[in-house]
Amino acid sequence: MGRLKFDKKLFGVLAVLAITQLIGWGTIGLPAIVSREIAADLQMSLSAVFAGTSVLYVAMGLCAPWLAKAYTRHGARRVMMAGTIVAAPGFVLLSFAREPMLYFAAWAVLGIAGSATLSTGAYIMLNEVAGRQAKSAIGALMLVTGLSGSIFWPTTSFLNDLVGWRGTALVYAAVLILISLPLYAFAAPRRSRVVREEAAQGKAAGASRIPRSTFSLVVSALVLNAFVQFGLGAILIELLRAEGLSAGEAVAFGSMLGVIQISARGIDFLGRGRWDGITTGMVAGTALPVAMLILMASDGSRWAVAVFILLYGAGSGALAVARATIPLVFYDQAEFARAMSMIALPLNLASAISPPLLAGLLTHTGSRGVLALAVLCSCASLAILVLLGRRRPAVAPAAAV
Repeated sequence: MGRLKFDKKLFGVLAVLAITQLIGWGTIGLPAIVSREIAADLQMSLSAVFAGTSVLYVAMGLCAPWLAKAYTRHGARRVMMAGTIVAAPGFVLLSFAREPMLYFAAWAVLGIAGSATLSTGAYIMLNEVAGRQAKSAIGALMLVTGLSGSIFWPTTSFLNDLVGWRGTALVYAAVLILISLPLYAFAAPRRSRVVREEAAQGKAAGASRIPRSTFSLVVSALVLNAFVQFGLGAILIELLRAEGLSAGEAVAFGSMLGVIQISARGIDFLGRGRWDGITTGMVAGTALPVAMLILMASDGSRWAVAVFILLYGAGSGALAVARATIPLVFYDQAEFARAMSMIALPLNLASAISPPLLAGLLTHTGSRGVLALAVLCSCASLAILVLLGRRRPAVAPAAAV
């Protein structure tokens, strides 16, 4: 893996993606702040309001494989422009929702748009531009996008007080058209001739040189990891309360998680390509089951909760980078876009089903059932990463560009 060199072109694309990904992830976080207002307006339960996010992830996952050819043929820039154009009507539709069906339809539209604009498209664009430096570039981007909630939660709260949640949705539609779309159109780099030729050669060559069993292992490791992280992230406060913490203590401990996760991403970024995504995943993946076993073995003691938050936050923060960069170990620029698009389907479906499933498990079995399942999934993911480590090429394809 090469070290990240901030040449003018790479710095430019990172700046564009930092702004647009912050906007993309920040705007779809709308329900986190205005869920009660939406529930009151549409006469829905809070759980039904948050189910809109599940609809988003399902739509993102179902659409992702269909975009593989578009990424290969047209490049990430054009696909992300098209997704942004689709996202704006999604927020307009959300602002006009007067019943649950239209509310969920709006989230489906936003999910279709998100499959083209959120994360996957950004990683593919960085791979088109950075090549061997893509892992470090993705790590740098994730350092910034991890702040989306910190920036947009207070922004959403301010706008909600000013113009209501419907007006906020319209403002976000305008932000996408007036800021994100021009950045993609005029500031993002066009795909180079070399990358276009490699994409055409990859299409002509047919199937990937990587065995299908290896792809299945990559998908399994990433899905198991995402299931644990997205599920625990959604129910963390309730999990800590089930461990005996008060509501205030649970929020205080939970609020530390984001800072620790970003710090872990920063440590991985400072490694500057000294280790690949599999190595990051194996080291970070070891921390997760250890953290959960410590919490299970304790009786809700505050020191155990603190150690759990520290280990889980560091592990999950680094694993977020690993999920995006493990495919770089096996796939070159011509194959990376297709691989990421195919991986996005099960990854987003796991992200959609894990919060309600773990919430139901917490209700019926308590925290021990949730933690036991999380340990099982984390250990299985770690074992698969060890197998993938033995299959890694002598020279990672992304580094052979």
